[in-house]
Amino acid sequence: MRLKAANAVLFGADPTGRRDAAPAIERAIAFAQKRDLPVYLPPGTYQVNRHIVVDDVTIEGAGSWWTTLRGREVALETPAPDGSVHTGVGIYGKPAADGGSRDVHLSGFAIQGDVRERIDTDQVNGVGGAMSDSTIRDLYIQHTKVGMWFDGPMSNLVVSDTVIVDQIADGVNFHTGVTDSVVRNSIIRNTGDDALAMWAQGTTNARNTFERNTVQTPTLANGIAIYGGEDITVVGNLVADPVREGSALHAGSRFGAEPFTGSLRFVDNTTVRAGTYELNWNIGLGALWVFALDRSIDVDLQVVGDHFLDSTYNALMLVTDWPVKDLYSITNVDVRDVRVDGTGTSVLSARSAGSATFTNVDARNVGAVGINNCGAFGFTPAGSEFTVVDGGGNDGGGTTGPWMAPWELPNTITCDDRPPVVPPPPPSAW
Repeated sequence: MRLKAANAVLFGADPTGRRDAAPAIERAIAFAQKRDLPVYLPPGTYQVNRHIVVDDVTIEGAGSWWTTLRGREVALETPAPDGSVHTGVGIYGKPAADGGSRDVHLSGFAIQGDVRERIDTDQVNGVGGAMSDSTIRDLYIQHTKVGMWFDGPMSNLVVSDTVIVDQIADGVNFHTGVTDSVVRNSIIRNTGDDALAMWAQGTTNARNTFERNTVQTPTLANGIAIYGGEDITVVGNLVADPVREGSALHAGSRFGAEPFTGSLRFVDNTTVRAGTYELNWNIGLGALWVFALDRSIDVDLQVVGDHFLDSTYNALMLVTDWPVKDLYSITNVDVRDVRVDGTGTSVLSARSAGSATFTNVDARNVGAVGINNCGAFGFTPAGSEFTVVDGGGNDGGGTTGPWMAPWELPNTITCDDRPPVVPPPPPSAW
């Protein structure tokens, strides 16, 4: 009879959680690799208090409600070479510097940690390392630092149908040279930093996609954040209720990220009650927030088919940080086929030099002037340094009239640094 899987319990893994199961799981992995078998984790709770490093292996649980890897955070006697002072439960690919891992397939189990404070150097994430040509499906990850943090270069990773909740920091981060990878059909809730992020630090990310995910209540930072990269797509996501210091959707040239190149596409997303109060600036953010801090943003930036519902402040904010406002700009923004239902302030807040084109943008229940155009705060006789182009088909507005009125174009200064907020009514059918 041919074996169908390497059952971790038969290698000594304790499903009651009383004994350390990591060595037994590793024995099952070694056996499975030699015989080209998957590893099976039967129903139970398995105590794991460190990283299990995987390569060229499939690990399957009985379902994320039934199979759990649970561990506590453990202080290291001496810091690890990567700077970690703790370890904890996690499934990790090999570091990219060592070649990374390939053909790793994880599904059907939960990872529950016990991380209680954020130490940025600590590798105490649910899943980490570098995993190319790999899949992660049907996991439930709770109480780790970051649900999944991937350090590239690596490529062709698919994360799907996974739930990540109650993280100290990010939900998922594609960090440094992650390419041709995707997170789809997943739920990320109650993260302490960005729920879904791509951070092209040092080496650019390329051709990655976040699609059809549900993001709820990121408590500090953004729902979906893109920091540099080439040909990035954010499509079909629902992002609701960021709590503070962030927006639903964010694109930023910041944190030392590589430039945006090619295209950056926000397509068919829905934001709800998004855009928080930025305590450092003392202004409200847009549901979509584009921020030029380290350099100008001149990528082909497409905002197409999105719905911005019940935005706390602006639907869209384009901003350059004050110390570099005369150096950097945001240009080549194309906003099309968008619906805005309810804003506490404006449809667009432009606090940068640059330009954007709006076509077929329908807005209603707009709480202030439709375009709050401050530009680079030079207030020149020629008007704002930010130019708005009417591509046609822009309808609706609020109590101040049409959101895109002819007198606002192309660059009338309408700047109100801190406009009063009008609570929008709940969204309703169009």
